[in-house]
Amino acid sequence: MVAIIPIKRLVKSFKVAFLGLWVAIKEEPTFRTGVLISIPVSFAMFYYPLTSVERAIISISMFVVLGMEIMNTQVERTTDIIDLNYNLKIRKIKDLAAGAVLLMIASALAVACFILFPYVFGLR
Repeated sequence: MVAIIPIKRLVKSFKVAFLGLWVAIKEEPTFRTGVLISIPVSFAMFYYPLTSVERAIISISMFVVLGMEIMNTQVERTTDIIDLNYNLKIRKIKDLAAGAVLLMIASALAVACFILFPYVFGLR
């Protein structure tokens, strides 16, 4: 049976989520950089005659990178609460989270190369 969430609770959940996005925009330079990079990519998506599937793949790539950036920030902030001093185990945890973001950025860049570059350079 499907549980129905009361509307007030649902609205509160959305408010909290938007507050989280605001914190990321306000306090995280790497998240802001990702948003700034996404803006011209979004314009290019609609400037060039891409298919709906190509637009969807690019959109998913951008949002996954931004989401991973927020997750990386959560890891960094949580581990800073645990121990502000240098701790090799925490350093490795932070490095792993940053590595996950780097992989997603590389994936998004590959998507851009495969989908947008042929249009940009007149190969289609």
